[in-house]
Amino acid sequence: MIEKIEQIRDARWFSNLTTLIIIAYASVLGFKTIGDVETNYSLFLQFADAFVTIYFIFEIAIKMVAEKKFVNFFKSGWNLFDFTIVVITLLPLESSGYAAVARLLRIFRVLRLFTARPELKAIIDMLIKAIPAIIDIVILMFIIFYIYAIVGNFFFEKLPSGLWSDFLVSMLTLFRVLTFEDWTDVMYEAMEVYPWAWAYFVSFVIIAAFVFFNLFVAVIIGEMQKLNEADMKQEIHEDSKKLDILLSEVKHLRQELNQIKKSKD
Repeated sequence: MIEKIEQIRDARWFSNLTTLIIIAYASVLGFKTIGDVETNYSLFLQFADAFVTIYFIFEIAIKMVAEKKFVNFFKSGWNLFDFTIVVITLLPLESSGYAAVARLLRIFRVLRLFTARPELKAIIDMLIKAIPAIIDIVILMFIIFYIYAIVGNFFFEKLPSGLWSDFLVSMLTLFRVLTFEDWTDVMYEAMEVYPWAWAYFVSFVIIAAFVFFNLFVAVIIGEMQKLNEADMKQEIHEDSKKLDILLSEVKHLRQELNQIKKSKD
């Protein structure tokens, strides 16, 4: 019985069904924001909400039962994530003064899409593993922002636009330049007073936009390669196990054949 439940839990169709239900429910949540839809289709929306709630309880129950030891279910961070979302959405807040909070919490059901798709789980795991390297890049980026903000405030403080009036405003201006939102207007205004200002802006764009963007990409690609290598090692390990089992079976068959030959002789 447990083996059949494990097969259901690991089946591709079960994952696809969960994904389809989550996407449909996300569409319903968006549908509720249109005009008087929530009033006119209240019965349908209540049915959809109840159906999704029951399905999530059913799904989480399957995952729990499929574990050989019940405690093992809570050793997985993704299982804890699923369990927390299901429990939160089951809290009886609709009839209390926290009805608005209950509606807001339903949105978090859409996050279950991460755990429903193994590919998404792999991507999230990869991003989590890349956080230490990303933090170092962000710290380095903040240092560059800090230096350029101080320099920009020192030279461009008196400009009419007030985009460099103090350190914090200068940081926001640099962020605007980084997003390429009319950054040439900021540069040309500075060049009217300081013709060399183009070097300040161009160097910042090259360093902050292109270099740091490539660093982020390099970190993510590196983590993807590590993930692929780990998957390959896992596959090799599983194949070696299968080969060992096959060799042991062949050895056992040879022993049986030898015994049969000896008995005939």
